[in-house]
Amino acid sequence: MWLIFSKELKELLRDRKTLFFMIALPLLIFPVIFGIAGFVGKQAIDKAETKVLKYGLVGGIYAPEIVKDLQQPDKFKQVEIAADADFKSIIRAGTVDFVLVIPDNYSSDVLTNGQAELKLHFNDAGLNLVYRRVNEIVKSQSEQFKQTAFSTLGLNEQQQAALIKPIKLEKVNTADNRENWGEKIGGMLPYLLFILCLQGAMMPAADIGAGEKERGTLETLLISPIDRNKIVFGKFLTIGFAGTMTALITVASMAIWGFVLSQGLAVKFVADFMAQIGVIDFVLIFLMLVPVVAIFASALLSISIYAKSFKEAQSYMGPMMIFVIIPIMLSILPGVELKGGWAWVPITNVSLAMKELVKGTMDYFQLFAIFGSTVVIAGAFFAFSIYWFNKEKVLFR
Repeated sequence: MWLIFSKELKELLRDRKTLFFMIALPLLIFPVIFGIAGFVGKQAIDKAETKVLKYGLVGGIYAPEIVKDLQQPDKFKQVEIAADADFKSIIRAGTVDFVLVIPDNYSSDVLTNGQAELKLHFNDAGLNLVYRRVNEIVKSQSEQFKQTAFSTLGLNEQQQAALIKPIKLEKVNTADNRENWGEKIGGMLPYLLFILCLQGAMMPAADIGAGEKERGTLETLLISPIDRNKIVFGKFLTIGFAGTMTALITVASMAIWGFVLSQGLAVKFVADFMAQIGVIDFVLIFLMLVPVVAIFASALLSISIYAKSFKEAQSYMGPMMIFVIIPIMLSILPGVELKGGWAWVPITNVSLAMKELVKGTMDYFQLFAIFGSTVVIAGAFFAFSIYWFNKEKVLFR
């Protein structure tokens, strides 16, 4: 068994393509992709914030203050339009970016004229920040109107606050920072780890079974004095090792790059958050990953043994991603908790457990159900791989 594992691992490390997917891709490419995505996103936001917006104004005579605030050549440019124009058409045509319609009851004397409802016509599909930029101007005017009304009524600050919000509901969160952030981050952890384990195991799995068929080396291995069960075990260990290493390298890479690129405050927050997670929790996360990787490795090995070629194996392995994503998505749905029957649902239970461990709210008694169900399923998949490998009609179909 260990001889087969050593042989497969050496061949794996000699394959540049496999090494690229296992090491180079997670270590360099993923951080570069995330970095580019962040840079492009920031550039898009900066562009939207500094773009000179063309606008049409209807009813400007009622709001001279707003007209004055819009007269900023570096931010806004007015385009003359008819009051009865088709606003949707001229916005779609690019004549203007937005049209602001001001009603005739617009006045600083809100006590007499009541609330004024301005209408902002714009295309809200995409990142344009039109509403936010116009709302800054309107909000400024609204604050001035409120102060004018308060002065007229002779209200002090306490009375003003009570009038604006007669009843205030104060939220007192009993959850600590770890639980708050663990709920947000913990749900993404299994998604990241499981997908990476599966992705990292696919390439070596396709090569170990179907690849050997294409190269004609499988027959040589079968006539060797090594027991077939040990051959399967050795190949299984190689696939599982590749998947686990890919996930660990990727997570380590992202953590290192995040530490290097982040600034002082972010680093302190991350350090404080990570310090709250105990070593036992980290160990349990890794241990729960082992039977999940065993399920992936067994399923991929069975597919690779069945496939006639490397290309056919890859086409069979692709849909497996769906069967992994769906259980993970179940774990992040509202109301799905690590209780009752969910503790026995494969992959979903591990996803829920990882989130609970990160949050610090794990019920450790549930580990018996989690490990029990996952190990049983992993064992069943592995037993099927052995059965499949001993079928001559499968190996040489």
